[in-house]
Amino acid sequence: MTSPLDTLVRGLDPDSVGAAMHAFAAELQPIPRSLTGDGVRATLAKIGERIRLAVHEVPTGTPVLDWTVPREWNLRAAWVKGPNGETVVDAAHSPLHVVGYSVPVRARLPLAELQSHLRSLPEHPDWVPYRTSYWRETWGFCLPHCQRETLPEGEYEVLIDATLADGALTYGECFLPGETAREVLISTHVCHPVLANDNLSGLALATFLAERLATVPRHHGWRFLFVPGTIGAITWLAGNEEAVARIDHGVVVANVGDPGGFHYKRSRRCDAPIDRAVPHALADLGEAVRVEDFVPFGYDERQYCSPGFDLPVGSLTRTPWGRYPEYHTSADDLTFVRPEALAGSLRAYLAVAAHLESNARNGAYSRYRNLLPKGEPQLGRRGLYGTLGGTTAGRERELALLWVLNQSDGRHDLQAIAERAAVPFETIAEAAEALLSAGLLAPVD
Repeated sequence: MTSPLDTLVRGLDPDSVGAAMHAFAAELQPIPRSLTGDGVRATLAKIGERIRLAVHEVPTGTPVLDWTVPREWNLRAAWVKGPNGETVVDAAHSPLHVVGYSVPVRARLPLAELQSHLRSLPEHPDWVPYRTSYWRETWGFCLPHCQRETLPEGEYEVLIDATLADGALTYGECFLPGETAREVLISTHVCHPVLANDNLSGLALATFLAERLATVPRHHGWRFLFVPGTIGAITWLAGNEEAVARIDHGVVVANVGDPGGFHYKRSRRCDAPIDRAVPHALADLGEAVRVEDFVPFGYDERQYCSPGFDLPVGSLTRTPWGRYPEYHTSADDLTFVRPEALAGSLRAYLAVAAHLESNARNGAYSRYRNLLPKGEPQLGRRGLYGTLGGTTAGRERELALLWVLNQSDGRHDLQAIAERAAVPFETIAEAAEALLSAGLLAPVD
């Protein structure tokens, strides 16, 4: 039977949806985001116009695990004027022109001294790099290398009109309740200014995914987080230990708008249900996906997968971070992000959601413990095994019973048993139900 979620996958109009997602990214692009500040609040307000979003403010100085919520940064203006009084760099043209979290400064200094505060990319002389200094107090400007090389000798005037003061870290949370208390986590970062693939694409996808999941019945609760990178995920984890315990699956969203193929980075567990669900769901769509092992670097999956939490959270992207030249530069703009790629990524995430929901409803991720694990229980006297030896009649059903008994050690779910046994899932599920009724299995929570 086709579920409402399956219908959403099949009925997705890629042209209209892709155009709408691209337009939403364009709407968010001018907002000057950073780790904290009014840009994050303005971005969350825009997202909140489309989905029901709770906005949380965590005060500066709040201990969060081994970290402390930093001071809030807001930029009013930042520019460099040359010896003739002409403005040569101006953050009003792009927030990338100022190093994020630069301390306030107003000074006159020679070119040689100014150079130590400038950042550029010799390998891409026309692009502006994206640079930050969240945890070390300094200041700086970013500009095209071709412009930097032509700066004349003389005295320069610099201004960074910013506040760096006690305030709050702001993040957004959208929760869609399900039939059970178990949850799926979708997380994306909200701190990068201007950059379209990293991560306006993630903001657009998470928002449009939440919009659509809100319209269908759900087995799981779905929790969407829009958090500043690293410190935002750590802050949420520190304050939500109860919710953490309910998470069965999770995906970190980033880099989903470029024309590259799909990449999936497994969770720390490597064999969690989400690690199997993503490749299966994309294969059903006819989409190739390159699956890579977990490494403790990248986006916020490394926080959710830290050993003290060890959540089953992977990351589904197109081209991963750092593997495209435009990454963290002004070239990661709205021309780099394609409407058709955004729509294709949303379709992939909806397919993963449908896979998770369907498997949860049919018990695919249920785990059991064999209550008589020493030796093989006598199935015949319980009416579960053929009484006549030497015949192949009913062999698949009997083999399914034996596979379920052998693998039910509390670690393998029914989907994993079916995959290993190369037996249809329905047969494995029926075997588990028969063994449960016979008192040979107990469910593992």
